[in-house]
Amino acid sequence: MEPVTKNLPVIAMRGLNVFPRMNTSFDLERPISVHALERAMENGEEIFLVTQREIGVEQPEEKDLYEIGTVARVTQILRVSDRVLRVMMEGACRARLKRLWQREPFLQAQVELIGEEKSPRHGTRTEAMLRQTYALFGEYSELLPKQPESIFTTVMDATDPGFLADFIAQNSNLRYQDKQSVLEELRPLMRLRRVNEILKREISVIAMEQDIESKVRERVGQIQKDMILREQVKVLQNELGEGDSDAEFDEYRTRICACRLPEETEKKLLKDVDRLSRQPFGSAEASVLRNYLDTVLDMPWGVETKERVSVETARRRLDRDHYGLEKVKERILEFIAVRRLNPDARGQIICLVGPPGVGKTSIALSIAKAMNRKVARLSLGGVRDEADIRGHRKTYIGAMPGRIIEAISRSGSMNPLLVLDEVDKLASDQRGDPASALLEVLDSEQNSAFRDHYLEIPVDLSRVMFLMTANTTETIPRPLLDRMEVIELPSYTDEEKLHIAVDYLLPKQKKANGIAPAALRVDEGALRTVIARYTRESGVRSPLPFLMPCGMGFSLHIITCMPLLSVTASSPLLLFGRLKSFSFVHVSPLSLLYVIATCSLRVRARAASRPSLRKMMVGCMARSLMRIFPSCMMLSVVT
Repeated sequence: MEPVTKNLPVIAMRGLNVFPRMNTSFDLERPISVHALERAMENGEEIFLVTQREIGVEQPEEKDLYEIGTVARVTQILRVSDRVLRVMMEGACRARLKRLWQREPFLQAQVELIGEEKSPRHGTRTEAMLRQTYALFGEYSELLPKQPESIFTTVMDATDPGFLADFIAQNSNLRYQDKQSVLEELRPLMRLRRVNEILKREISVIAMEQDIESKVRERVGQIQKDMILREQVKVLQNELGEGDSDAEFDEYRTRICACRLPEETEKKLLKDVDRLSRQPFGSAEASVLRNYLDTVLDMPWGVETKERVSVETARRRLDRDHYGLEKVKERILEFIAVRRLNPDARGQIICLVGPPGVGKTSIALSIAKAMNRKVARLSLGGVRDEADIRGHRKTYIGAMPGRIIEAISRSGSMNPLLVLDEVDKLASDQRGDPASALLEVLDSEQNSAFRDHYLEIPVDLSRVMFLMTANTTETIPRPLLDRMEVIELPSYTDEEKLHIAVDYLLPKQKKANGIAPAALRVDEGALRTVIARYTRESGVRSPLPFLMPCGMGFSLHIITCMPLLSVTASSPLLLFGRLKSFSFVHVSPLSLLYVIATCSLRVRARAASRPSLRKMMVGCMARSLMRIFPSCMMLSVVT
């Protein structure tokens, strides 16, 4: 028999399946679905119902639809609101989507009708399959007490394997993907076998859910029982005059239970709370226990930021924040790429080594922002006490946790990026060697259960990303250096310093001093002179002391109505408070008078020893001002 093909309107179902010989009702809201229904009602024709592969697709194409659907007839329509229609349909037969040839204003497709295969004669195999289905559905119905009795009765009375499989799939709370797999199976016995497999899995899942729920209910019941007993004890103590309100201890217990701590740690902290509740008022041990519990509970237990290991994001962040350093950036991007491929990998600790001012710490901060990690910095320069790393015993006066634990608590996350600055300047004396204490912190095989001397409970540091900075590797102990992956940052050339000053330092000073970008222009020649004469170091820290007075001084000039300032190579030292020569372009008269007064005050030794020079300068400037005013002028003063 040749297959029958029809052109029918199509309704794309989201998370819903319709089976042949079954009645179902659903709501229509999308315009393409409403128009398809209206077209079917106008022409008195059937409609093709097919399920979408992804629920979130608003305008489905042919690739977004399953191949097998159901041809159905509309039996009832009810308008729920202006945009929503509730329809009841009866499935007629299965059909295969051949081609979706129209998408606007509604979906219309060419479908091929699929006839229902005849059920095999009731042999031993068919009877065994039916009995298994009855048993599985009976067990499934017992686990779901809200199942209607009529559904159970219909299942027990059915003897057609194909109808029984379709009926169970239509009236069970299954995923639409599982229902679709039943709909696509055309052989009745194989379809019933597929339903049995799905029922077995659902029974197992529901039984596990109920087991988990019973355990949670039992634990909650035990907690409630303990609370009732504590309240009874509290009332008895108040009646006997032996105790006051235990709100503080209850608060500690509540906070401990809310921290999602390991069972061993939770038991220890609750034991400490019980010890605190038995301490007499004002005792020294009570004060120690309170400080200890406050410190432990201030830790961000269970709080982690979602790591964003995007190489492109990190590349853009590094290029935006730093000029040059291509090899360094490439190595850092390789490290991030490894983190993306294997997020749980316990990799090497990065150590950035380079002279001062080359951007070691700023690169670390850029990595933290690119990876969406909280960041905390701690300087190890001059640290000579092992307790600074491991913490003090809490019984000592003034005891506190180590710097690692304090930095994690300060960051507010259990997976921050910790920047350990100046690791090459660690010291040691009779109080211990902090470099040896860092060995456990940086060892990926041991730091999953790091024990601070103050906390005395295991803290997982395996999720923490450590990044070290140092000026040299010669003073770093060899065992500690072996745990690091060293990335060297070279010195900047004069050309790189020029680009850094133009692209980063000068805009930063303009923004810090409230100067508009167009209000101050510094010539490249001026910056080259500054770099050649005053920045002989490897990094770019030296230009900052020169550019800061520039921004602050020009902010004062702008307040006095100077609209535009230009600094050229002949006037670089004006920026640094060491006036040699300068030139102004488009200077207002009022601001020029201010400059004249400022210049007379800034003239150094030669001007102080020759008062006539100062008088001559002021007079010359005043005459030029009176002659050129009110037009714009260019004035050059040399002292």
